[in-house]
Amino acid sequence: MASYEAAGESDEWYTPKYIFDALGEGFDLDPASPIGGPRYVPTNNFLISWLGVPWYGFVWMNPPFGHQRTKRIWLAKFFEHGNGIALVPDRTSAPWYQEFVPRSDAYLCVSPKIKFERPDGTVGKSPGTGTVLLASGQRAVAALFRAKSLGMVSRPVGRKSLDGNKGD
Repeated sequence: MASYEAAGESDEWYTPKYIFDALGEGFDLDPASPIGGPRYVPTNNFLISWLGVPWYGFVWMNPPFGHQRTKRIWLAKFFEHGNGIALVPDRTSAPWYQEFVPRSDAYLCVSPKIKFERPDGTVGKSPGTGTVLLASGQRAVAALFRAKSLGMVSRPVGRKSLDGNKGD
C-alpha cells in the first residue's frame, strides 16, 4: 500500500497484480498493509503496522509515501530485517533515497510509471513520480532479475553480483 497526500487528503493506493506476477514470488508478510490487505499480495499476514514487532520470512513492503521521516523509519526496519522487496518512489535527489538505495542488494527502476489501484479496484492516473523496487537478500535479487521486463535492474556500486564479482 502506498499512501499519497494530495490537497490535504490521504488516499490508499495498491500495487497492481502485474507487478507480483512478474516477481513470481509469494510473501510471508506485508507489514505496511491495511487490515485485509490489497487484493494481489500473495500472503495472508496483514496488519496496519508491524513497526513495533519483529518481522519474519520474505517481506513485501509498500510503505506510506508520505514524509521522508516516515520512509526512513520503514526502510530502516526493512533493511534491518534483510529479506524482501520494498516499493518506494523514485526520488533520486532525496536524502532518504540516497541513504537507503545503496543499502539494497539490487534495485529495479520500473518503467513505465505504475498506475496504482484504489481500494475499489479502479486504476489511478499516471503518478507524478516513478517507482523503484529495492531487494534485500538473494531471494529478492533473483525476483527482481526475473521481473526485468518491468524496467531496468541494477546493483549499487560495490555490491557483489550473483556470480560473486563486484558490480562497480
